[in-house]
Amino acid sequence: MKLGLQLGYWGAQPPLNAAELVAAAEEFGFDAVFAAEAWGSDAFTPLAWWGSETTRVRLGTSVVQMSARTPAACAMHALTLDHLSGGRFVLGLGVSGPQVVEGWYGRPFAKPLARTREYVSILRQVMAREAPVRNDGPHHPLPYQGPGALGLGKPLKPITHPLRADLPIWLGAEGPKNVALTSEIADGWLAIYYAPRLADMYNEWLDEGFAKSGRSRQNFEVAATCQVVVTDDPASVRAMLKPFVALYIGGMGAPGMNFHAEVFTRMGYGEVVEDIGRLFQAGRKDEAARVVPDELVAEISIVGNAEHVREEVRRWEKAGVTTLLVGCRDVASIKALSEACQ
Repeated sequence: MKLGLQLGYWGAQPPLNAAELVAAAEEFGFDAVFAAEAWGSDAFTPLAWWGSETTRVRLGTSVVQMSARTPAACAMHALTLDHLSGGRFVLGLGVSGPQVVEGWYGRPFAKPLARTREYVSILRQVMAREAPVRNDGPHHPLPYQGPGALGLGKPLKPITHPLRADLPIWLGAEGPKNVALTSEIADGWLAIYYAPRLADMYNEWLDEGFAKSGRSRQNFEVAATCQVVVTDDPASVRAMLKPFVALYIGGMGAPGMNFHAEVFTRMGYGEVVEDIGRLFQAGRKDEAARVVPDELVAEISIVGNAEHVREEVRRWEKAGVTTLLVGCRDVASIKALSEACQ
């Protein structure tokens, strides 16, 4: 099992010890460092800044939001970071949700699967640099010929030769169709709130995509975001995780379209999801957190002493996970996790 340090996205201020954590991740054998974005800090800049002090770990985005950048602009970021890191960059993408896409980026959210397919196709063309980039689809037409066009657009190849034509592209996906698309067109799946109990269901979705493309599982990665904490007081740690779970269930999507909530409904917690959503939308966030069951938190995290963590990591690996993306607040946690997972 590989470990990836998940730096996440910033709150009101930049984190104070990120450089120290990144250095520790490299020192203690982590495979990668990932950064994310929501509607504040971006995901590329922290990797360029803090990753410049590393030489071995992969640097990945988990995730960058597709509506934030045109496919060509995203490809420019990716090929630049790949060169600067000596071929260590992983491009993780996600469609986000309608509240962010339409409310923050001012773009339409409709047809996320079709938009994703076009987006990845353009990225592949840029990285291959075999011909000027073209796309006839309605979502990202190249050259652009829509309203306001002068008709002077010219298909182009990137000036800078990408370091790797096969730069890995991973997709953040939660629903069955999105996961199947991921295994069809991408190199890895960024899974949030993965539950090993449902591995057979996930594998059915993945196999559907592999069958369509003829691609193989052999080089496909499954990177699951998972809170892994080595502790002798698991009850306290799970209690600290509950407000974050409640936030994603009740506050990180639009009413009637919350992809995170749907994940937990598929896990069998439909009634709990409804209660959390109702309380969260009413502003009763503390109550919403208390409604989150212990067993739900236990399914999506690994919390316990070193022996328990080691056993659980093996179970997640058998379920098909190749990388655990973990959040660590200090160097001691990184060291303890590295030792427990060896």
